[in-house]
Amino acid sequence: MALTLTFDIVMAGLAMSAAHLDTHLTQDNRDPFNYLSWLAASAAFMLAASVALVLGGIHRQVWRHMGAPDAWRLVQIIGLTALFYLPVMVTLNGHLESPVPTLLLAIGFWTVALFGGRMVARWRSTQRPMQIFQQLPKDGQPILLLGNQESWIDVLRRLEGRDSEKAVRVLGLVEMAAQEPGRAVRGVPILGSLKELSDIIEIMVLRYGETPWVALTGPARTPAVMLQVLEVTSRHGAEIMALGHDAAAQVLEPLRPADLLARPERHLDMEPVRKILTGARVLVTGGGGSIGSELVRQVAQESPAELTIIDLSEYNLYKIEMELKRDWPKLKFSCHLGDIRDENRVAGIFSAARPDTVIHAAALKHVPLMERHACEAILTNVAGARIAAQSAVAAGAKRFVFISTDKAVDPDNVMGATKRLAELCIGRILTETGMAVAMVRFGNVLGSSGSVVPLFERQIAQGGPVTITDPDATRFFMTIEEASALVLQAAAMDGPEGEAGLYVLDMGDPIPIRQLAETMIRLKGKVPYVDVAIETMGLREGEKLHEELTYPHEALQPTPISGVHRVSYEAAHNELFNKQLTQLIETARSHQPAEALRLLGILVPEYGSERAELLNLRLA
Repeated sequence: MALTLTFDIVMAGLAMSAAHLDTHLTQDNRDPFNYLSWLAASAAFMLAASVALVLGGIHRQVWRHMGAPDAWRLVQIIGLTALFYLPVMVTLNGHLESPVPTLLLAIGFWTVALFGGRMVARWRSTQRPMQIFQQLPKDGQPILLLGNQESWIDVLRRLEGRDSEKAVRVLGLVEMAAQEPGRAVRGVPILGSLKELSDIIEIMVLRYGETPWVALTGPARTPAVMLQVLEVTSRHGAEIMALGHDAAAQVLEPLRPADLLARPERHLDMEPVRKILTGARVLVTGGGGSIGSELVRQVAQESPAELTIIDLSEYNLYKIEMELKRDWPKLKFSCHLGDIRDENRVAGIFSAARPDTVIHAAALKHVPLMERHACEAILTNVAGARIAAQSAVAAGAKRFVFISTDKAVDPDNVMGATKRLAELCIGRILTETGMAVAMVRFGNVLGSSGSVVPLFERQIAQGGPVTITDPDATRFFMTIEEASALVLQAAAMDGPEGEAGLYVLDMGDPIPIRQLAETMIRLKGKVPYVDVAIETMGLREGEKLHEELTYPHEALQPTPISGVHRVSYEAAHNELFNKQLTQLIETARSHQPAEALRLLGILVPEYGSERAELLNLRLA
């Protein structure tokens, strides 16, 4: 700021000196140069400029980030300087040489110097010196930007010239740590640091009569900082926003629960996936569901030769069909309404599609519901998986991908036990064929149909209470996009021939359900336990307090993809396995839940021991 002020004042002195000299040289007289007049005029002009510059706060400008508001302020300061100089010029009347022409020339020279210096600085940073004259919106939603200078500049540039109906008004900038308080970036003042955010919001509310959004940019977009900001914004009822992930067209959008994962969301390299999907025939079961439909979208982006979708839900199938027609009009695809448990129907679809890659996403996933409908869970999750695997073999598929769950590890619920049995079944069927087999285990998917997130959102919208199962319960979480990308990554990995590959994602630390509920309440600008109550309901049927991703005997092995691990896996080799599996499925078809659960416990010993222990506890 001292350098800025010094430059502007020195330029004022040089401008007056140049004007004085030019006036003298153009006068039609031979009088000697009046040094006294020159010194008096230059000193007076520099003094007037100093006062005007300080009053106008021009020294707080960051030159390389100047915008139209800064340029207009500069014009005002030049006019104010001339106004301050006029009394001196009148007082020294008779002692100055051509005072009016000299003043006009000085103002012209000084204006060129002030704008020239700033335009050079702007050119060095953006190669667009004329951007100092671009306007920022004067109305719209008020916001505060929290981040650093580099990220602020990108946001402010995008906001310039936007449609007024969508415009936002940046009231001020908040630094992560106070480094340049009092300065301005493109005319927007730096108001303080993150520690002062609460006070800054209060001042903005008093000054403008409404609560601004707090928009996070750059280094502020980390879970730790976002949680800290949420603590503040929820007390003031302020919305918290962030920049979208699309760098080509970043816009401010509401923060998502996924942004607050305890680890950064992984964006995986899709090049290996592209190699196996482009020009290939792909079939997705359950392709209308939350995860299945995202898989369909990601597959469609890779230009497969043909995409086949199977789903039991008429509405879900209709939605994904309409989306594909709209977004990928040139894609060859077909949608089939059918039940994965219907062997003839599935075999017919597979035979007609002749897929190169099969992604089996169809499943029943709701834990408490499956406890009450064990036979349905067995028929869909086990029999359906076996039918899909056998149909893939018959159709000559080269790859088979199965979506499993963390609940398959030491299962104490029907859903987890059926998914574990499906892992064993698929491994046994497909490894004997030499087909590339990949099974993917991951935790809860944020925003999926069975996720707790939509439930919390509905409860918060209704004013509460938000219900949680247990204050100590924890879960692994990932986004739908990330989960789907992991499935496709697993499909692209080539494991040992004749061996099924089982993969898990490094999901960081599990997140407490209570923390997720508190965070989602704050995301809506409310205070947990004050504006929205949180009630504990107790664990539901079949639910665990904590989930795991691997068994103790399963070792993790690194893969070429960062954060993706291969799990040592052994398929079931029990000679009675196929006979017992067939007996289990027939029992489920005849709707004998007690006998089906007994057989399920035999085929999945971990589940059998859990059920026996639970039964003993109930009897005790």
